[in-house]
Formats: sequence, C-alpha cells, structure tokens
Amino acid sequence: MDENLKAQKREKTQKLKKTQKQKKTRYLSNPEIASFAGQMGLVLKAGISGIEGITIMRDDTEDEGDRKLLSEILDAAEESGRLAPALESVGVFPPYMCRMVRIGEETGNLDTVMASLEQYYENEEDIRRDTTNSIMYPLLLTAIMIVVVIVLMVEVMPVFDQVFHELGTEMTGFPLLMMNIGRVIRTYSVSVLMIVGSVVLIIFVSRLTPEGIRFWHNFGYHFKSIRKGYEETAAYRFASVMSMALSSGLTPEQGLELASGLNDDEQYEKKLEEVKNEVAAGGELADSLQKQKIFSGICARMASLGSKTGTLDQVLAQIAELYKNEADDRLNRRLASVEPTLVIILSVLIGAILLSVMFPLLGIMSSL
Repeated sequence: MDENLKAQKREKTQKLKKTQKQKKTRYLSNPEIASFAGQMGLVLKAGISGIEGITIMRDDTEDEGDRKLLSEILDAAEESGRLAPALESVGVFPPYMCRMVRIGEETGNLDTVMASLEQYYENEEDIRRDTTNSIMYPLLLTAIMIVVVIVLMVEVMPVFDQVFHELGTEMTGFPLLMMNIGRVIRTYSVSVLMIVGSVVLIIFVSRLTPEGIRFWHNFGYHFKSIRKGYEETAAYRFASVMSMALSSGLTPEQGLELASGLNDDEQYEKKLEEVKNEVAAGGELADSLQKQKIFSGICARMASLGSKTGTLDQVLAQIAELYKNEADDRLNRRLASVEPTLVIILSVLIGAILLSVMFPLLGIMSSL
C-alpha cells in the first residue's frame, strides 16, 4: 500500500515537473519571495519542519493561486524529502534562492538562511522601486513640460498672431518660429503622435528583453552619476551575498561562485572573476577585494579588518547596509534636484515665449 502511494506521488511530481518545463518561466516578485522566506524562517525557528510549515501556510492562505503553488511545493517536497528540489521543481523561484536554500539544508542553517533571504529580497524591492521612481518621475515631469509648451505653440500663439494682424502688423523672430512649429505639429499631429508612440513602445519593449536591458545598462554606464549608482548597487549585492554565504559555513571560493551572475554590471563581474582566480590561487579574500577595487574607501578597510579578526561575514553585512544607504541617498538627492530643475526650465521656456510676444505687442499698443 505504501509503495502504491509513493508511486502515485512520484508520478504526480513528474507530471508537475513536465508541465512546469512547458510553461514560460515567470519568477515570483521580490515581495512575494520575501514573504515566503519570512514565513518559512519563522516556522523553522519554531522547531516545525519545512514540510509541516508549508502545510500550515497552504491551509492558512485564502488566495487560490497561492494555495495551488504551495500544494505543488508540498507534493514535490514530500517526494524528495527536501525543500530545495521542491522550490526548483515549481520553477517560480530564482536560481539564487534555490541555491541558498540547498546550502541552508546542507549546513543545517536553513532558518538563518530564510531570514537572510527575506531581508535580501526586501532590499532588492527597495532598490527596484527607488530606481523606477528615479526614472519615471523625471520622465513624467518632462512629459508635462513638453505638453504645456506644445499647447502654447499650437493654441496660444495663433491667438497672438490674430491680435497682431488686427493691429496691422505681423509677428517676427522667435514668436513666429514658435507659431510655425505649432502649425507643423497641428498639421502632422497624427504622424507626430505615431512617431512618439512608436519610440516609447520600442523603449518599453526593449526593457523586457535581456538584450534591451543590457543595451540601456551600457548606455547609462557612460554617465558618471549613473555609473556610480551601478557600482554601489553591485557592491551591495555582492557584500550581501558573501555575508550570507560565509555565515552559512561556505568557503570564500563557494561564496564567490554563488555571487557570480547576480549583477547586471559586466565590468563588476569581470572584477569578481579576477578575485575568484586570485582566491583560488591561494590569495586572501580581503586583499583581492581591495586590489580589484570591489570595495573602496572605508569599506575596503572594514573588509580587511574583518578578515583579520575572523568576523568577515558580519563586516560584509555592515558593508552591504552602507552601500545600500549610500545608493538610497544618491537616488533621493537626484529626485530632490530634478523637480526644481525641471520647474525652472519650464518657467523659463514659458516666460521666454510669452515675453517675446508681449513686449512687441506692448510697444505697438503704446504707439497708438
């Protein structure tokens, strides 16, 4: 009887894996992963096994999609007897999380690993949200500015032109140029909208492909302020991963292997490859990090001190927090400077357009 039940579970798990492979992979969002890891961390710290914990989570959830996913994880976990293969089989958890869970099970630190993963993915979501805001907010203000200027050229300038004609004169110079541009926009409005819409669509779609993401990342790398942000984010991710790896009992070589490929920054990944080679050849991790400029300034000195005192995992966690705070401060400063800058530009443009019309108009009226 037991053999039949095991055979049925095995068959069910195999069907699940086959179905999952046929589906397009879509990983859970950072908040969803953080929530799952946090709940599992609490369950494991309470002395409850992973399988029992997933059962409790499945029974408590009211969302049908979450219940189905947890049921799939539970079936796979009961089949394999371990959590990591179960998470891999459902195909919605990123490879990094699956590797960390596997390490946690092998070292007996799964509860600590889950708590660390919760914090890691919460921080990743903070970085994603802040980065999105730093891009979308300026774009929104710029779009509003462009719309206001277009309305002035298309709707307001013809009114002033009519006033000039009634006074027996014509607009010249800059006002005339603005009005002619407005006429072109009005005449070819459909074509202009199609061109602008196509450009926006191309940019949006390109952000959904790995090649497009790499292109825009490389494009941003040419700007010093953006490049600095890339480096801070890459340093945060590396320090965070290495801290978790070392605290889980991994060797520096294993931690470096785990950290590889987590960053979009190709230049940073090349530096990490050099560090891996130096450590594999017997070099000291902290010295290699400083030599390759993985960390800079006080962070490099902190890593060296942590290596000498045997507290490198704790020091790396502190370094990760420092880089995250520095990246957040940089984004906040950028956002704080964008709004007044765009407002000033908009005010100057509108003022220049209106004054270029009002001064000649006032001169004509004063001569009457």
